[in-house]
Amino acid sequence: MSFAVPPLSPVSIEIADSTDCFPVARAFCIGRNYAEHSIEMGGNPDREEPFFFMKPATAIIPGGGTLPYPSATSELHHEVELVVALHKGGRDIKVADASSHIFGYAAGLDMTRRDLQAAAKKAGRPWDMAKGFDASGPVGVLVPAAASSHVTYAAIELTINGETRQKGNVNQMIWKTDEAIAYLSGLVELMAGDIIFTGTPAGVGPVERGDTLHATIAGLPDMTCRVS
Repeated sequence: MSFAVPPLSPVSIEIADSTDCFPVARAFCIGRNYAEHSIEMGGNPDREEPFFFMKPATAIIPGGGTLPYPSATSELHHEVELVVALHKGGRDIKVADASSHIFGYAAGLDMTRRDLQAAAKKAGRPWDMAKGFDASGPVGVLVPAAASSHVTYAAIELTINGETRQKGNVNQMIWKTDEAIAYLSGLVELMAGDIIFTGTPAGVGPVERGDTLHATIAGLPDMTCRVS
């Protein structure tokens, strides 16, 4: 088979203590999955039906590193998140079976052009350009689930230039990881290589050029990004 244009190189994430890498197929994100963040964004903190949006695999920055300040915004916001990687997919996965689909976990950032998102919300339009832009998804080193005991209770924190901006615990998710996987599999057929950003605690806010973002989730490798 020949291609009319060169095919894209696969995007992959480093795996802790391994020479293998994890190839990213698709990146799904669950919105407003922590009660306090839902409130700060004007949402309902009750257990409403989950909703999802996507980032292209090409938006992922493996390992963090340099995060270029994107065009068309003056309000680039940080959202620290637990990222879940799947080693097998399926449709209509049961909650009780969802953990068996998890390859591992990493710290990540769902970077957001908040001004574009606000304008899209006001006009009733999609959020794609607010969430799925280039380099909008830094993801740290993946730790296999067997080595991290399926992360269900872990402190999550983001500091900027050494100052804490976000702090919480992944057990504060409205829709737990297994539930999110099960629900999402009822909307699309999940596949090996998919990753899921599982939502962010309260405290989201702007970043500026020159800022250093440091994401930590207990039991997982830290991730550091510098905004350029």
